[in-house]
Amino acid sequence: MKKEVTTLKKMAQLLDISTSTVSRALNNHPDISEETTKKVKNLAKKLHYMPNIFAKGFRQHKTNIIGVIVPNILSYFISTILKEILLQAEIKGYRIIISETNNDVKKEKEMLHTMLQFGVDGILMSLSKNTVDVDPILYALNQKPLILFDKVSAKVPCTQIIINGEEAAFNAVEHLINIGKKRIAILKEFEQSYNSEKIFQGYLRALKTNNIAIDEKLILSTHDISLKKGRRLTSQLISLQEKPDAIFSITDTAAIGAIQTLHKFNIKIPEEIAVVGFSNSLNSTIIQPKLTTVDQPGNRIGEIAVNYLIKEIENPKEYLASKTIEIKTNLIIRESTLISI
Repeated sequence: MKKEVTTLKKMAQLLDISTSTVSRALNNHPDISEETTKKVKNLAKKLHYMPNIFAKGFRQHKTNIIGVIVPNILSYFISTILKEILLQAEIKGYRIIISETNNDVKKEKEMLHTMLQFGVDGILMSLSKNTVDVDPILYALNQKPLILFDKVSAKVPCTQIIINGEEAAFNAVEHLINIGKKRIAILKEFEQSYNSEKIFQGYLRALKTNNIAIDEKLILSTHDISLKKGRRLTSQLISLQEKPDAIFSITDTAAIGAIQTLHKFNIKIPEEIAVVGFSNSLNSTIIQPKLTTVDQPGNRIGEIAVNYLIKEIENPKEYLASKTIEIKTNLIIRESTLISI
């Protein structure tokens, strides 16, 4: 049996008044008498009337809804960002619609289209690692305020919230150099990843600054910087005639995979090979030895991203110029790089 939805038209018929009068009464319009307003609201309560926020939004050109598009909801880093976005949005009176692309560019395009169809007031977006064509994003940007965070692109002229990836990597690699490591490997994503490239530049700068030769055999790239790939790439590294004495991974997950492989081959950590990750995930404190890692303040990124977007939504003329906001990170030093003297 089909459930009957209470509409403005139905309430108008029951009260023998116009639909527009019902609508204005529900919105406390001054032209509607107190008596009529009370009757309308009592009926609405009795019939459990719920306004269609999308239809209302289209009429008023504002829904107080923000669309959020991310590659992976299960990522620890992304989840900390989303938690803060939800908190800050609620404080400011906005609802959130979250969508996951699973790094599928086709789905990413579909999600952008869906957000625009829903009539969201603005979009917060972290790009798929496979995003090359930014035309769908540029189209959405022309329709609504849009801010990129975490996974961003220099091709999109909008406000972007990122971590200081190059500086973070520089500090991590210099820490390894300061504990005596000279053959430092890096596990990274392929070149189309903006974040990975920034981190790689920091890695290279640290080596050059400290007059350490760059060995191409120690630079390993993969599409999937996962636990499994961390294990596999580390197996590849320790099979070299000249093994690395440290491994720097752009994710904690792959760094933990590296530690597992080093344990398997009875390689002492950090004495023989030190390991540094990137993210400061919960697992970084569970693995033994505990993982030295770059702490990314996801809550700070979420707070800044949603607050900047709301400012752009509510004061569009004041926020025409795009800007890049870089969030500082911290290196958390733990047992995977602590060498006893």
